[in-house]
Amino acid sequence: MIHIANAADSATLNGILAPRFFRYLAPVLVGAMVAIGSVQAQSPSFDAFAVPSGSAPHDVAPAPDGTVWYTAQAQGAVGRLDPRSGKIDRVPLGNGSAPHGVIIGPDRAAWITDGGLNSIVRVDPKTLAVTHFPLPKDRQNANLNTAVFDKRGHLWFTGQGGIYGELDPASASMRVFDAPRGPGAYGICVTPDGSLYFASLAGSYLGRIDPVSGAAQVIEPPTPEQGARRVWSDSKGRVWMSEWNAGKVGEFDPATHQWREWKLPGSDPHVYAIFVDDKDIVWLSEWSANALVRFDPRTERFEKFALPRPHANVRQMMGRPGEVWLSESGTDHLVRYRSGAATVESK
Repeated sequence: MIHIANAADSATLNGILAPRFFRYLAPVLVGAMVAIGSVQAQSPSFDAFAVPSGSAPHDVAPAPDGTVWYTAQAQGAVGRLDPRSGKIDRVPLGNGSAPHGVIIGPDRAAWITDGGLNSIVRVDPKTLAVTHFPLPKDRQNANLNTAVFDKRGHLWFTGQGGIYGELDPASASMRVFDAPRGPGAYGICVTPDGSLYFASLAGSYLGRIDPVSGAAQVIEPPTPEQGARRVWSDSKGRVWMSEWNAGKVGEFDPATHQWREWKLPGSDPHVYAIFVDDKDIVWLSEWSANALVRFDPRTERFEKFALPRPHANVRQMMGRPGEVWLSESGTDHLVRYRSGAATVESK
C-alpha cells in the first residue's frame, strides 16, 4: 500500500495542514471482503459553474432554496451560487480565515468550520451577516474540519488537531473534547436515529460519540491504516466511510456491529469524498482516476465517470434529490451531476 495521504492533502491552504503520520492499529473487527464487479460508464454531461479564480472551493452545500454554498478556502470567504442565473454572492469571513466545511443548518443559514479563525462561523441567508463562535482559548490550532447538526439542533464538529466538539447555537455554549489517539478527526455524520459518528484520518478508525457525556468509542475497521476520511449515513442507519489509503469504501452496520468493504476499480484508487443520496446510492470521488464513482449496494457494482477537467481534486460532495454536487478545489469549479439519470451499464 502506498501512503500518499499527506501529499494529496498538501493543497490545504493557509497553514491548515493534514496530519503527517498514521498510527498502526492492533485489533481488527470482523470484516468481509466482497468480490464485486465494476463497469466503466460513458462520461455524463456535468453542469460546471466557475467560481472566482483562486477560490480553491473545499466543501459545497446545496440549500433548500436552490442555491449552493461553498467555502473559498484560499480566499478566506464563503460563496453562494445561484445555478439558475450563475450569480455568486461572496462573503469574506475575517482576517486570517481559511474555511474548510460548510453545511446548511435547520435555520437555513450556512454554518462553516473555519480552521484559520479557529471558529465556527454562521452566515445569515438573508442578510449575509457573519457571526463567529470561537473555540475556547485553550483549544488553539484545532484545524477545524467538518460539521453536522443533530436532532436537537446542536452542531457537532471535528478538528484534525485532535478534537471534536458541540455547539448549542441557542445559548452559544460550546464543549470541546479530545479525540482518541490524538490528531486526525475528519468527516462526521448523524444517522436517522440521531447517533453521531466521525472518521479519523490519522487514527484510521470510526468513532461513535455519546452526545450526553461527549465520550467517543473507537470502532476498528477491518483494514488497518486504511485512512478513514469522510463518513455518511444511509436511510437505514448504516455508516459509509471513504478509505483514502486503502482505496476502499467501507460500511459499518450498527445493528450487527459488522463491517463490509469494497475495493474501488483501478490499479491504485484513492477515495476522498463520500455522499449517500436519498435512494441509498453511494457516491465517491476517486483521485487517482479523477472520477466520480457511483456504487449501488444492492448490486455491489461500481460505475465510474471521468470528470471533465484534469486534477479536479474533489474533496467533498453533497446533494439533494436528483443532484450530486462536487467542489473541484483544483479547478475553481462547482459541478452538478443529475443523479436521477444514472444507470449502470453492463459489459
